[in-house]
Amino acid sequence: MANGQGEVYVLRLSHRKERDKRVTTHVALTARAFGARGMIYSGDRDEKLEEKIRDVVERWGGPFEIRYEPNWLAFLKRWREQGGFVCHLTMYGLHVDDCIDRVPRDRPVLVVVGSEKVPRVVYELADLNMAIGHQPHSEVAALAIFLDRYFGGAELRREFENARLKIIPCERGKKVIRLLGSREQEDQAHQEQEGPEGREEEPERA
Repeated sequence: MANGQGEVYVLRLSHRKERDKRVTTHVALTARAFGARGMIYSGDRDEKLEEKIRDVVERWGGPFEIRYEPNWLAFLKRWREQGGFVCHLTMYGLHVDDCIDRVPRDRPVLVVVGSEKVPRVVYELADLNMAIGHQPHSEVAALAIFLDRYFGGAELRREFENARLKIIPCERGKKVIRLLGSREQEDQAHQEQEGPEGREEEPERA
């Protein structure tokens, strides 16, 4: 998978189907919304998780992929062998402000986030162990900050491809348009705006 220059993927380690279903969903949603091209996860296979994320991509656009990897260690080694860069997010690493420039822009980047205790081999194989601060915090927050620093905020204005739904920013209320086809047909989109008697499409929630 390490073939796209400058593309970012996320490796979520040790997913536990019942205990982690909400957090892992949030990791995937954050990865997509903040510019990553996909998420690979290990641990328990969770087809409901995959279905949910693919449904989000189908409705809100992509590209973004999710897939299960039963042997995360072999995948990690292959990523490096194929020229990819591995950045492990851990509060024990170097502060993001001191090392973000070490993350290359001309190689595919794999961002590793853990669930339960991360094996020592991850620290050893990572090209960079990075901390988003040195206090206990959520892996979701760490991933969001990393991606925002990496893309310099540009990811927040990204236009997603083949989206069926798009939010129109409002100072108050909620407004979502349904896209009927390609972006060239956007002016023909059916609009639904919140109002006393109106209906609205709700943004994705986990």
